Amino acid sequence: MDAIEFINGYSDYISQLEKVVKPEYLPVIKELKALDPHNIISPEHYLNSEAEAMGVVFKLFLKKLKNYQQGE
Repeated sequence: MDAIEFINGYSDYISQLEKVVKPEYLPVIKELKALDPHNIISPEHYLNSEAEAMGVVFKLFLKKLKNYQQGE
């Protein structure tokens, strides 16, 4: 999966994540939706599968969640 495929699927990955997180974490999802996926991976970045692409989004979610919880 190249960077363009990741960028095109980014909103779908966020939607999948949004369906399974607790409601109190929706502000973190909102932050992820506001991000430009072009700034997440570089054009020469290659992902081996859609599962790896989802993993990138999930890691980003966990990082932002940690920051969100520390800010409370």
